[in-house]
Amino acid sequence: MDSQSAVTMEAGAPTRKESGRLPSRHGGHAHGHSGLARTAHGMSSSSLRKKSDATLVRKVPVASLRPVLANLQEVLLGTKLAVLFAAVPLAVAAQCFRFGQVWVFALSLIGLIPLAERVSFLTEQIALYTGPTIGGLLNATCGNATELIIAVFALVQGKIEVVKCSLLGSVLSNLLLVLGTSLFCGGIKNLGADQPYDRLKTHRQLFEPQEIEGGDEEEEEAVLGFGSALFWLILMTVIIAVLSEYVVGTIEPTSQSWGLSVSFISIILLPIVGNAAEHAGAVIFALKNKLDITLGVALGSATQISMFVVPLSVLVAWIMGIQMDLDFKLLETGALFISVLVTAFTLQDGTSHYLKGVLLLLCYIVIGACFFVTRQPSTHANGNGMLLDVPTGPMIVQVAKY
Repeated sequence: MDSQSAVTMEAGAPTRKESGRLPSRHGGHAHGHSGLARTAHGMSSSSLRKKSDATLVRKVPVASLRPVLANLQEVLLGTKLAVLFAAVPLAVAAQCFRFGQVWVFALSLIGLIPLAERVSFLTEQIALYTGPTIGGLLNATCGNATELIIAVFALVQGKIEVVKCSLLGSVLSNLLLVLGTSLFCGGIKNLGADQPYDRLKTHRQLFEPQEIEGGDEEEEEAVLGFGSALFWLILMTVIIAVLSEYVVGTIEPTSQSWGLSVSFISIILLPIVGNAAEHAGAVIFALKNKLDITLGVALGSATQISMFVVPLSVLVAWIMGIQMDLDFKLLETGALFISVLVTAFTLQDGTSHYLKGVLLLLCYIVIGACFFVTRQPSTHANGNGMLLDVPTGPMIVQVAKY
């Protein structure tokens, strides 16, 4: 009897055919090599993973180099987004040789996409050794490393509106863009098939580890040692910090060069990069008609941002002595309210259809268009207790004390 069958019998749940549902009980933990417990970031990362070919590593004549090369191959080439790693050295070169701030911004954004996915993978590898509790805590923090680091650097540079808009944009992106694209692609692929999901169980499964069910899913095993995974996690986090500093430092010159407002870039472009791994993972699971996993990835990420990253950013700002609140303007508040309302009404009947995905995508496009045509000043806080409003476009610079 294999490990997956044993876990299923321990959970007391009978084996079911694939119907886009997840079992409501959990009989295993992500510890050792059982690997059946997956969180939202872990599931999205696993869908982008690809097997590494160890044939070339075995042909290396020096035996001591084989483990190092195997780790390099697994970390750098073990993802379908590996080609995007080329943007990382290009971004550093563009910054060092001053190729232009627009190039630095664009290359840094592209380089953050595979790095965010690899951080989720490395966190999952560490969780296989530490157990579900510490692993879940690591996943909640490191899984949102891109958003957190961008927020910290934006706070350091006094760009409070960038922090608020980027975090709000992450919630909107997960609720509308990620979920809408998943429902649309899954609905087209499985048109005419039964596409239900466990409506009453979805909310309680957002933060719980999910059991991967079905014969096409392999048992999760540790492919990296604990020390190697921790080393690569620290290294990837440092690289994300460097690229995030580039992004925050060049967002305003890029805004002026592209003719886009800082709020549009912060709400639309930055979250798309930060949620790229979740977006791809949710779409892949939707194509396989695994809608509960799709909902867990999209809604779980939105919940983590709103309930963990946003309050943590406020606390970090308070520690740094920066006045940051969650007093959003009318447009931001209305966009969040409409997004939650449309998503709730779309999912309330417990079934999926591609037209529901179209509805969510149209809502996201309308919100994006509103921010595109709206030019709002970007707020800065300097070291003298002054609040600087630097607008995008030919407007007068206004300086006002707290």
